[in-house]
Amino acid sequence: MQGFDPAAATQAYLATLTPAQHALAKAYTQGGHWLLLWGTLAGILVSWIVIQSGVLVRVRHGVEAKRPHPWLAVLAVVAVDSLLEGLLTTPWDAYAHWWREKSYGLTSQAFAGWLSQHGLSLVLGTVEFLILLSLLYALIRRAPRTWWLWSGLLVGGGFILALLQQPVLIEPLFNSYKPAPPGPMRDEVVAMGHQVGVPTDKILIYDGSQQSNRYTANVAGVFGTARVAMSDAMFKKGADLAEVRGVVGHEMGHYVRGHIYIMAAETGLLAMIIFFLVDRLFPWTARLMGASGVAGIADPAGYPVASVLFSVIALIATPLTNTASRWGEADADRFSLEHFNEPDGMARALVKTVEYRAATPSKLEEFIFYNHPAVGTRIRRAMDWKATHPPTPPSAPPAAEEAPH
Repeated sequence: MQGFDPAAATQAYLATLTPAQHALAKAYTQGGHWLLLWGTLAGILVSWIVIQSGVLVRVRHGVEAKRPHPWLAVLAVVAVDSLLEGLLTTPWDAYAHWWREKSYGLTSQAFAGWLSQHGLSLVLGTVEFLILLSLLYALIRRAPRTWWLWSGLLVGGGFILALLQQPVLIEPLFNSYKPAPPGPMRDEVVAMGHQVGVPTDKILIYDGSQQSNRYTANVAGVFGTARVAMSDAMFKKGADLAEVRGVVGHEMGHYVRGHIYIMAAETGLLAMIIFFLVDRLFPWTARLMGASGVAGIADPAGYPVASVLFSVIALIATPLTNTASRWGEADADRFSLEHFNEPDGMARALVKTVEYRAATPSKLEEFIFYNHPAVGTRIRRAMDWKATHPPTPPSAPPAAEEAPH
């Protein structure tokens, strides 16, 4: 486009927010960086308290005295530890995930509603941990020297299974998902799905605003469980048809490009590396934490020790995992632009996410902490695209869209 300046257009989009709004977003974002550290320290403290109490050793002894089956001991110890640590970390979680969100205007949820859903998450997480850790400890018993090598397959496979059941069994417990009402928006999303091969039998709107005011959408699930879901917060923030095309096109990019399977492979590989380090560092860490009565890494009573190691190593690996995530997000942006050509719709949508992700971090801050490319960078890429690609007519007329109820 002759006479179009991508840099000036990017600045114009960012300037639609006031300096005060950018400053608030920066404060929220940089405060969130510290939460990574403080959250890890809180988890270490809670694990140390549980280890010092000796409760898990007593639980293991009690189970083995009655029924000496290793898998029963694992189930009992993991259940007690998960619920105990979950309860002890609830005050921190309330601060980090409710009070702080509330103070920045990013949630309207009452504390009672948050607490009830937190409790449900704790129960569901405990069930998932029971399954995963039962299998993991079985690996440790059967292959004490190479268990960490097989753990990558276990974690990667578990990742896929979790994604398979998430939209069917888990998410409906927290939100109400309803078919998008007939109209130009639904017609457009259906046309987009047909264009790129995304299933269009499940186009849903969910009441995400009950938990968060964040502007978001997603394509979740694998195989027959795949669905397109848009938070009602999008429409409460005035999303138009071009924004829907840009945002949903991005989410469809994750699905079509197979990012779910790439993430599963990456997660499995990272788990393998972390578990190798856990295997080597466990004896030293157990002594440091005063884990008396813990027989070794195969003893489920020592799970809090392994959990501390896992969380510390994962924290150190944050720049690596965020870099991989940023690659996937940038690829999804490219997909949306290539197939749906909505640079301005994407830019308008991205501006609405600045409130929880500051737009222009330093390169070092972005590298370490950002799991998405910076909003300023993403808008500039969209404007660079716009400079060389003429607009295409939408597949549905851009009629006025009423916010779904």
